[in-house]
Parts: sequence; structure tokens; C-alpha cells
Amino acid sequence: SHTHKKHEQEHSQVYITILIQMSELAGADRFNINSQLEALQTRYVGTGHADVSKYEWIVNQHRDSLAHYVGKHSMLQYFAVAENESISRVGYQMKQKMLLPCGLPPPPKEEDGEDE
Repeated sequence: SHTHKKHEQEHSQVYITILIQMSELAGADRFNINSQLEALQTRYVGTGHADVSKYEWIVNQHRDSLAHYVGKHSMLQYFAVAENESISRVGYQMKQKMLLPCGLPPPPKEEDGEDE
């Protein structure tokens, strides 16, 4: 949990630094920064990319939130009191919800003109 939190902080700091640098750089430098950004996005699952769908993005947001809540005992206590449940049960329910936090994915869109 602690190492995951550390990686998240490192990721956020690197990501923000790269975004700030991108706004200040010209063509060739910008290409280098873009390749660094792509490397970050492949290393860290939740950072997204240009082609990420709304569903994938919101699923990552929900999983990150649930993982945070489960990792912080005080947050689990808060939810347990609010729901009048045991801390263990709330933690278990949150872990179960991480499997499909936003329900089933939407059906894939069919390409028009394939039957022609």
C-alpha cells in the first residue's frame, strides 16, 4: 500500500512536470516529451491515452478511489459507521465492487459499411 502510494505520487509529479515542460518547448523537444509521456502511459495503467473510452476512464477513476478507501483504515471506518456495517464487510464489499465498478462495459460500436 505504501509503495503503491509512493508510485502514485512519483507518477503525478512526473506527469505534471512533463505537462509544464511541454508548454515551454518547441518542435524537437516536444517530440521527446511526447515519447516520455507515452512511456508513462504504458507504465501506469490509469493514466489514459488519446483513445481511452469514457467507460475505461471512469472505471479507472472508480477503481483508484476504491483502492484508496480500502487502503486507508480510517476511510473504511468512516464508511462502516455511515453504512452501519462492520469494517471488514465494507472492505470486502469495496473489493468486490472493484471487479466491475461501473457495471458491464457498453457493447462495442459496429462499423458502418462493413456489409457492402
